[in-house]
Formats: sequence, C-alpha cells, structure tokens
Amino acid sequence: MSVRTRDSLGGRAAIAGIGATEFSKDSGRSELRLAAEAVRAALDDAGLTAADVDGLVTFTMDTSPEITVAQACGMGELSFFSRVHYGGGAACATVQQAALAIAAGVAEVVVCYRAFNERSGRRFGSGVRQREPSAEGAALGWVMPFGLLTPASWVAMAAQRYLHTYGLTPEEAFGPVAVTARRHAAANPAAYFHGRPITLADHAASRWIAEPLRLLDCCQETDGGQALVVTSVERARDLPHPPAVVAAAAQGSGRAQEQMTSFYRDDLTGLPETAVVARRLWRTSGLAPADIDVGVVYDHFTPFVLMQLEEFGFCAPGEAAAFVAEDRLPLNTHGGQLGEAYLHGMNGIAEAVRQLRGTSVNQVPGAERTLVTAGTGVPTSGLVLTADR
Repeated sequence: MSVRTRDSLGGRAAIAGIGATEFSKDSGRSELRLAAEAVRAALDDAGLTAADVDGLVTFTMDTSPEITVAQACGMGELSFFSRVHYGGGAACATVQQAALAIAAGVAEVVVCYRAFNERSGRRFGSGVRQREPSAEGAALGWVMPFGLLTPASWVAMAAQRYLHTYGLTPEEAFGPVAVTARRHAAANPAAYFHGRPITLADHAASRWIAEPLRLLDCCQETDGGQALVVTSVERARDLPHPPAVVAAAAQGSGRAQEQMTSFYRDDLTGLPETAVVARRLWRTSGLAPADIDVGVVYDHFTPFVLMQLEEFGFCAPGEAAAFVAEDRLPLNTHGGQLGEAYLHGMNGIAEAVRQLRGTSVNQVPGAERTLVTAGTGVPTSGLVLTADR
C-alpha cells in the first residue's frame, strides 16, 4: 500500500516565489482580482513572468477558475490545471499536485493560489445555511438537528473529549496556543493583529463561542489572496531566491473519515488523517520531529494544533499544551491563522519559505527544515520544506 512505502517525489520540486495581497476585513475588490494580484506578486518574487507559467492549482472552494486567472494574468497555454477538495485540508496538497506535475514533466512552472473575501463575502464561520443534496450533506444531517451547525461547534465536540481524557482545562490547554500565535503576529507588519499580543488572562476572559472554545481559540475571517510558484529544483536555483525544496509532500484521510464530523471513531482525542500524513512525510523526507527547526501548524482552532503536534510525534498524547507553553518548537512564526490571516493555510506555506530564506520577521536562526500542515478534521495534507544544501 502506498501509505506504507516511501515515494520518490522528495527533492524533485521547489517553491521559488511567494506573493500575497494585504490581509483585511474588507478588500473592496473581487476575489478574481485578489487572485490575480497574488499570482502576479508571486511571479515577480520568483523573477518569472506570466508567459513562463504552464500550470495552475487551487482549491475546489475557490471562485476564480484556472482559465480565468490565466486570462487575468496574461498567461498563455496551460498544460496542467488541478483543484483539491476539503477546504483548508487542500493547502499543502496544492504544492504536492504542482510538484507531481513538475516531476512527471507535465508542466515546468506551476502557480498555486487561493483567494477569497471570507470576511466581507461568504463567511465560513456562519456555518451551514443551505446545502445541496450530497453525501457530505447527508453526514451533516446527523448532527445539525442537535445544533452543530458551525465549524466551531464541530471542533468543540472533540475538544471537550480531549480535555476530559487528559484532565485539562480550556485555559491551560488552549491558552498557550493562542498566546503564542498572537505574540508572533504582534511583530509581523502583515498580520491583522500586528502590535496586539494577548495574555493568558485575555484568552480566559474572551467570550464563549462553542464551549470549550472561546473567541480567541478561533481563527480569523480574512479577505485576501496568496500564491506560490513551484518549479524544478534545478530551475529554482537560477532564480532570485534560494529554493525551498519540497523534501516531502503528502495527503491523508483516516478510517471513518467525515468532513469535520468524524464523531463515530473509537477515539476523539486524535486526528487519524494527520497521522497518515505524518507517517508519509517522515518516511519520504528521512527526517524526524527532532530535526524540524520551525513548525507551521494549521491553527483554525487551538485544540487541533495540540492534536497535530501529538500525531506528528513532537510529544506524547496529552502533553502538547505543555510543549507549546515551554516554546519547545518555534511555532507559527507569522502569527498563524489566529494572528496573521486566515487564507486556508496558504500563508503558512509562505512563512515556511521565508524561514528557509532567512527573511521572516520572527526569523529562527539557521532554520533549514520546516514542517507545514493543512486543515484538520477533514482529509488533509502536509509538507516538509528544506533549504537547498
């Protein structure tokens, strides 16, 4: 089975360019324009032009089709275009798709992008309001009559079980994650919460959203766009910035997987889909948790940051809160989705690239190996990015 073997993708592709719009609560322009701005910025950063691009990858949830983005940016013929499902779980998989295309010779320069007006337009946090008949809709039908209508309410179920199993309070378990993210965001001029750190007391005083989750346990709602340019390692070496090599890329779905409502598993205190990704990333990269210099861990909700750290083996089950509180791993140095912006994890990949370039506003000295994760509670993905040595 593929989940038990090492793949040959590692070291075949690299991220050569990153670009983003500003992160705001009211962009004042269309999602297509946001996508085009981010793509152009990423190409400029890579020292490439629209004419160099022959592939595009985005999310199924994105409203800006590949061919439309190509037209808006002045691209020519495309030989590869792809979309990945499951919301934030797709983030790292967009880079995996690009790397696969490059390794197979299907494309030479692939741009991954995500753009939305998630605050001024459709707000994911408002929950389910209308659902077309589908298998995913049927799964939600089992929980919606009981008031589980929003992402926060779905995550709260697992969070409550986690606290009960390990004898923790929301404040001691989730507070350090929120405080760490906001501390890093406070030093990041691009972050929405630039200059606004919080304390554990601030976290504990924030209002309930869906117990045991408080306001400061939930990510932002953001308008903006982010793009990444992926090409071969060899070509990236001739471009302006040091390559961020894709040492490993993986997708994962666990047993009894649903989209945010996997409540019928034997255990709710972990994330089996993340475990699938972790095994593949460690096996393909040849690295282990102790080798990672910076962790960019998808933080749509604080409890799932803890579970991801445990699934990846940074600490034992139930010990992630202390792990974060002790700053044992530089974590979400851009501020994460709790502090910088909620761009479905794409801004986190950009931060991993900055760390490898040595240009992060919260730079970790000598950072050469970064782990990036994507949305959890859904089929997910991950990356190990390394410096080109």
